[in-house]
Amino acid sequence: MQALYQAEHAQTDINMALQNILSQENFIPETSSFSTELAAGAFQKREEIDEIIKKHSKDWKIERMGGVDRNILRLALFELMQKITPPQVVIDEAVELAKKYSSLEAAKFINGILGAYLKDLPQ
Repeated sequence: MQALYQAEHAQTDINMALQNILSQENFIPETSSFSTELAAGAFQKREEIDEIIKKHSKDWKIERMGGVDRNILRLALFELMQKITPPQVVIDEAVELAKKYSSLEAAKFINGILGAYLKDLPQ
């Protein structure tokens, strides 16, 4: 989420943003690899993901959303699209990120958008 936010707001390359974030922490290789995959994928597909966000965010323009909230949604939606991590795990993680880095209201908003996206998927 931090790399997506940094790439968007600093208008930099996602790989540079990832390098900045990953060089500051001591992650195990699996965590670095998985994080890089998710962030790079979400960044590359952000236009498609933004359309999903717009569809499910009633009366909220994506430009009005906070940058942190928008990038939590992008990351979570990309991860849901990959169908690797169980959906409830993805939603729980996104809600916790919102609680930690944004607000309780943002957490509810993010939960609602992700839930609506899942309801729209064919069973």
